Amino acid sequence: MKNKNFDVIITGGSYSGLSAGMSLGRSLRNVLIIDNGKPCNRQTPHSHNFVTHDGKTPAEIAKLAKEDVQKYNTVHFYNGTVVKTQKTTEGFVIETSFGEKFNAKKLILALGVKDIMPDIPGFAECWGTSVIHCPYCHGYEVKNEVTGILSNGDTAYEFSKLIFNLTKDLTLFTNGKSSLSKEQIEKLGHNKIVLNEDEIKEIKHENGFIQKIVFKNGKELPLQALYAKIPFEQNINVSGDLGCGMTEQGFIKVDMMQKTNIPGVFACGDNVTMMRSVANAVAQGNFAGAVVNKELADEEF
Repeated sequence: MKNKNFDVIITGGSYSGLSAGMSLGRSLRNVLIIDNGKPCNRQTPHSHNFVTHDGKTPAEIAKLAKEDVQKYNTVHFYNGTVVKTQKTTEGFVIETSFGEKFNAKKLILALGVKDIMPDIPGFAECWGTSVIHCPYCHGYEVKNEVTGILSNGDTAYEFSKLIFNLTKDLTLFTNGKSSLSKEQIEKLGHNKIVLNEDEIKEIKHENGFIQKIVFKNGKELPLQALYAKIPFEQNINVSGDLGCGMTEQGFIKVDMMQKTNIPGVFACGDNVTMMRSVANAVAQGNFAGAVVNKELADEEF
């Protein structure tokens, strides 16, 4: 790519990044979207809870979104992986895995997050298909099914309330000794939610669809859906490279305007919120793009 200088660089070309790009493109901003084409929901067969796109595949939604953004000729695309971000006196320098460097006045971080899979055979293969993270995105499709939750402690207890609304055939798997309080366990029992502390050996499945859970003690349990709360990490070292503030949960800290603590750096999508949904990512990206354009307009006027 010959042009190395842009008004705005967006790291990540999925839903939030594309939405920010459209907002900026419609404001005639010179924008570069850098993306490697590997969104975290690429295994998910269908996306839900996004009006006008309910039930479409994530890939289809992303394809349509990119086609829309490509209509704005001031928005450019680069297929690659961001490996380093650096603040300079002029703005920001972004370096890719191919060694290319690009400059921008403003930076929007929209790379999402990287899920860290537990060491359970079958888990990764089912992730996004029958091992799911969000009742709003996938819960309706597995309502009233034989369902499990893989979590522990306060997170498991709070998550159980949401899933109990969708199915009454529910088991909470702590994969080892429970860290729930006595009161929480009693409440689960009152609602006939089974607490299982057996350690999981593997998840038996067919093409990503769970058949049963196999435990290290030899027991097996048929299952059709499993909600899981698993750890994640940022896709790039934004706290170290840029000095962005982070929340206790590991998200990039932003204010109501999608601004980080670093002037000129904005963030939107899964990397800033636990509400991981396509609709939310699109909304945040749209708003972040508008705020960035306003900031550029104020500085240029």
